[in-house]
Amino acid sequence: MVVDYLKKLSQLHGISGREDNVREYIMRELKDCEIEIDKFGNLIAKKGEGNKKVMLAAHMDEIGLMVKYIDENGFLKFTKIGGIYDQMLLNQRVIVHGERDIFGVIGSKPPHRMKEEEKNKLIKYEDMFIDIGAESREEAIEMGVNIGSWVSFVSEVYELGKNRLAGKAFDDRVGCAILLDVMNRIEPNCEVYAVFTVQEEVGLKGAKVSAYKINPDMAIVIDVTIAGDHPGIKKEDAPVELGKGPVIDIADASGRGLIAHPEVLKLMIETAKKYNIDVQLEVSEGGTTDATAIHLTREGVPTGVLSVPARYIHTPVEVIDKRDLQKTADLLYYILKEI
Repeated sequence: MVVDYLKKLSQLHGISGREDNVREYIMRELKDCEIEIDKFGNLIAKKGEGNKKVMLAAHMDEIGLMVKYIDENGFLKFTKIGGIYDQMLLNQRVIVHGERDIFGVIGSKPPHRMKEEEKNKLIKYEDMFIDIGAESREEAIEMGVNIGSWVSFVSEVYELGKNRLAGKAFDDRVGCAILLDVMNRIEPNCEVYAVFTVQEEVGLKGAKVSAYKINPDMAIVIDVTIAGDHPGIKKEDAPVELGKGPVIDIADASGRGLIAHPEVLKLMIETAKKYNIDVQLEVSEGGTTDATAIHLTREGVPTGVLSVPARYIHTPVEVIDKRDLQKTADLLYYILKEI
């Protein structure tokens, strides 16, 4: 079931601040939960009673673009929403979400017309544009495009081999799929708040306000992390691998983000041992997650992170292993049973 959730969630479109489609789907799929949408747009699903409050979090938003200018020939100039490596954008298919959805492609100056020194330089996003087939600014506006129209990438979910999936927005629809799966089968002995957060990719914003509202006793964030089991990366820089199980994050961003609380870390590791789930441990120097915002809320929240290994994060062809996805969902389920 968790794989089915992910396949559906990946196909939905919702960049930071425009997560409505994702939120509506999750609301339809949640069973037997008290559901609230806060003022910021976070979806909060509560289940269980008790004297302890546990917050789970996964972010609904994905990286994308936003139209900032329409030139006289109908081409769209854009800004990036979230962390995007410019070269990933070249020749991608996109959907421009204006008054209606419009397909487009990202173009740039063709190599045939580049000078030799240009060919050896990386193309910046400022030198790219979106072609929607319009022949003038007026026609683009008539098609429903406006300044501020948001743009998402087009990508199917593909099966790779026996156990792998490729698709867009696995960061962090993977976490959303896991929370859906776990909330629909758990009968907790405490108050569990599953928060599907907004605007993680642009500053962990949804996690900040929702954690302040809930004021949990502990928190676990579900996200993806970089798998380094492919050419072009040293194993020592990213030792996590696909197919080797969930990842328990000990620290990220060299400690500038989250340093996992010792008691939460102990709970996750001991639960994995008890239920014979192989896990990988990670100390990361790179990015961070909603956990960074949550653990600094009010007087502080003991927080940990469970991650699913993923290749090619922040592209339309992210790759995960279905076995890691299921085992991460199972581990979170057992952790909640142990509380």
